[in-house]
Amino acid sequence: MSLSFANSIAMQSRARALVPLCVGAGAYLFFLYVGDTLLQDSDSFWQIKIGQWILDHHALPYTDFYSFTRPGEPWISTSWLSQVLFAFAHAQWDWAGPVILTALATALAAGILVALLDAHLEIPRAVLFAMLAILLSLHHILARPHILALPVMVAWVGMLMAAADRKSTPSWYWLPLMSLWSNLHGGFVLGLALIGPMSLVAIWGLESRRQVRLLLSWFLFGVAALAASCVTPYGWRTLQGATNILNLGELLSVISEWMPANFSSFTSFEGAVLGLIAIGLYRGLTLSPPRILLILLLTWMALTHVRSVEAFAFLVPLVLAKPLGEKSPLPRADAQGVESSWPARYVTATGALMIAVAAWTSTSIYMSHHRFTFTMAQTPVAAVDLLQQRKAQRIFNAYQFGGYLIARDVPVFVDGRAELYGEKFVMDFFNATEGRKPELLPRLLDEYKIDATVLVADAPGPQILDHLKGWKRIYTDGVAAVHVRDTTDGAGDASK
Repeated sequence: MSLSFANSIAMQSRARALVPLCVGAGAYLFFLYVGDTLLQDSDSFWQIKIGQWILDHHALPYTDFYSFTRPGEPWISTSWLSQVLFAFAHAQWDWAGPVILTALATALAAGILVALLDAHLEIPRAVLFAMLAILLSLHHILARPHILALPVMVAWVGMLMAAADRKSTPSWYWLPLMSLWSNLHGGFVLGLALIGPMSLVAIWGLESRRQVRLLLSWFLFGVAALAASCVTPYGWRTLQGATNILNLGELLSVISEWMPANFSSFTSFEGAVLGLIAIGLYRGLTLSPPRILLILLLTWMALTHVRSVEAFAFLVPLVLAKPLGEKSPLPRADAQGVESSWPARYVTATGALMIAVAAWTSTSIYMSHHRFTFTMAQTPVAAVDLLQQRKAQRIFNAYQFGGYLIARDVPVFVDGRAELYGEKFVMDFFNATEGRKPELLPRLLDEYKIDATVLVADAPGPQILDHLKGWKRIYTDGVAAVHVRDTTDGAGDASK
């Protein structure tokens, strides 16, 4: 009887070990299937372009050389490693490369989340949290550096949370994870910022003498993590570059991913917030003040900027895992010691290999008959072709077209690197082209000696230019409208 029970526990333990991999494989295949939806942000173009420049020149950029409005201005790439990975993948497999990288990173984040939650929760609930995290993040899962950094974020915060739950200090062996994060994406500053609140979770409830010693240990770890974040080709300037985006003031309310959450219509994030309240009320959760602070901080971030929703989605479950596990009415089998034998490890490793092979085989089959393409709304192909034929030199472009123009080696007026251009410049641009201050448009066109414009076809900007003396529309399609300076007395229109 006891032997049968031990075998049952061993089987359950082996199965549990494969669950994170199964969840990751499922997420990977899902995002591979919907891969075209990952190619909807023109920032992917300039990210790849910079990555290719780094590969070609074996150097990193320190100044801007893609715009004609900020040439030579200081600028560093805080996502250089992600850009190199995307560029290499794109060079090898065209757009399938960035899609596969993005799908893999998302799958890895989901798998790591399940593995971390498994320490406190039953597998079904851990899987459910991972599925909800992916659902909440769908709007921001794109072929861009922040997704390649997502699994690193989950692993780092999971490590901090596990140490806080144990009432101990995080191991310094994990510091290279911060270095990796700081080379992948500027969001590493969140990982540094969370060390403080996590340390409060760790010391809460301890006697004062232990609190002081443990808090000092966390402080030293925080200093070491800060130093580790500077282990990049840019050194300490990485920190400055990562925080510059937060100093854009009013501009953050204009760029879509930095806008605050909008509850005018029901969204999955709104459902998650309501669900979080419902869980607390139904389960009767009593959290320590530091945990409440962490949840409020992550919720405030998601309410303030929609791009922070994925941090809310993946990190709040880690904060709630232990309290929820303590309230769980379901017993969890303890398989300690039953997986130490090599046959158990062999079976687990074989299962993992079979899942990996099945995922790669599915990838090869799918790629053989499907070609990934970037969304047409971000790629004014015909309009740029026309402007290059006309040898236009100084093109006033829509914000979302900047990445595509950089990919076409066309100097841009503005692009997604808002921290390079500054708050006033980009706000003047938006106010002029969105019709809020139309009098700014002719001033910008004259100040920067613009000889052609390529703007979103159905935006206010082209309509303003239609009535602006000295300009004429020469091309229109469903994506872009092109205007050039009118050197004749009359205004013409060669709309398509």
